[in-house]
Amino acid sequence: MKHFKKGQEPEKFRDWKAQANENWQPKFEDLRGDEKKAVLKSLFKEQGYICCYCESRLTMGNCHIEHLQPQSNPKIDPLDYSNLLCSCQNNLKKGEPKHCGNSKGDHILPISPLDPTCESRFSFNNKGEIIPAKDDDTEALDTIDKLLKLNSRDIVNTRQEVIAFFDEEIDQKSEEEISAFIRDSLDKDQDGKYEEHWTLIKDLYGSFII
Repeated sequence: MKHFKKGQEPEKFRDWKAQANENWQPKFEDLRGDEKKAVLKSLFKEQGYICCYCESRLTMGNCHIEHLQPQSNPKIDPLDYSNLLCSCQNNLKKGEPKHCGNSKGDHILPISPLDPTCESRFSFNNKGEIIPAKDDDTEALDTIDKLLKLNSRDIVNTRQEVIAFFDEEIDQKSEEEISAFIRDSLDKDQDGKYEEHWTLIKDLYGSFII
């Protein structure tokens, strides 16, 4: 799980909420059109175009706005931008396993991607599975298995592809080239995008950086 920093809410979203009056109060289910696109684009940028939980690539057609603290909590403002993230999986196909935000539902995560220490709580094995960094970290285990289903087969398969690609690249490069390659892979590209499965790359290959 990668740590993300929240920024300011987009102006179009703020202006939409500011239209509230005695006859109309903005609701999350009313968020659509240009205002919703503005929120999604802002979240994409904050997260480097990767899912807030599994770190797969976000696309406008297959993602949803995620409430970190559940909307079912009456103390939570569903339109509080500081509580909004972007998760993968939007229109699930029949039989498609739920993971990330769709799996979490209204539960509260014990470990949040907004927690600056979250990256240190998880690690990866060479099979592409995410695991607790410490064996006795039950919060990390619950986050992985019970709430977010972060070892769903499709996610693990993609991680295995990332591992195979990086292993092949490393086999063909000098020590200096490997260091530069890994460093570049952990930086955002010119479009502001992180590599998919950023924390896997950092965890398994970060030691190659000189």
